[in-house]
Amino acid sequence: MEQLTGIPSGQEPLLGGADEVGEPVDQRQLDTTALIQVRPGADPRVLALYQEGVKLRDYARARVISHDEDVKTATDDLSVIGGLKKAIEERRKEYVGPINEHLKAVNTAFGVFTDPLNEANTVNRDKVLAYRAEQERQRQEQARINRLREEAARAEMELNGELSEPVGLVQVAEEAPARYRTETGMLGTAKTKKWEVIDLRLVPLEYLIIDAAKIGKVVRAGIPSIPGIRIYEQEGLRVTPRGVPRS
Repeated sequence: MEQLTGIPSGQEPLLGGADEVGEPVDQRQLDTTALIQVRPGADPRVLALYQEGVKLRDYARARVISHDEDVKTATDDLSVIGGLKKAIEERRKEYVGPINEHLKAVNTAFGVFTDPLNEANTVNRDKVLAYRAEQERQRQEQARINRLREEAARAEMELNGELSEPVGLVQVAEEAPARYRTETGMLGTAKTKKWEVIDLRLVPLEYLIIDAAKIGKVVRAGIPSIPGIRIYEQEGLRVTPRGVPRS
C-alpha cells in the first residue's frame, strides 16, 4: 500500500505575525500533517474483494432462474454480494476518511483567512449601491416635482390665460455614472433580472417543480391518494444474510 505522508495542512506563511493580524495563531494547527493512503489497486485486501466480485458477476451472467432452487442459489449469492459491498465500502472509508478530514480542515482554515476580505467586499459593494440608489431616488424626486409644477402651470394657464408667476423648476441631477475608473481598477454597474412569486395560482405549470422527496415521504407513510398522482406498488427484493437483523 503506497502512502503519502507529511502533507502540511496549515503551514502556509502568514502576512505578518500574530500581533499584526490581530488574531492569536494556534501553533498546533500550523504543525498538523495528514496521513493519506493512495492507490487502493495495490491494496491486497481490496484486490481480494474485487476478485470475489468478479466471480460473482460471472456467476450472475451465466445464471438461469427456472425454478425455486435457482432462486435460493441466487439468494445465497445476493447475501454474499451484500457482505462484500459492505466490506469494500469500509475499505473505501479508510482511504477517503483522512482525505475528507484534511480537506475540511484546510477549507475551514482558508475560510477564516478570507472572512475579512469577504466582509470588506460586501460592505463596500452595499455602501456603493446604497449611495447610488439614494442619488437615483433624489433625481426621480426632482423630476417628479418639476412635472407637478408644470402641470400646475398648465392648469393655471387654462383657467386664467396667464401665469401669476414664472414656473420655478428645480435642477434635476444627472444620472450617476455607469463606470468609475481609478489608478488601480474600474468599477462598473450591471442590471440583473430578478424574480419573485406574487400569485402562485397564475404561474404556468411548466415552471412548477414537483417536490419528489416530500411526495415520496408521504406515500411511504401510507397516504392513500394525491390528486393528479398515481400511487402504486412495485415489487423489489430485500436480501437479509443469516444472523444479520433486517433493516
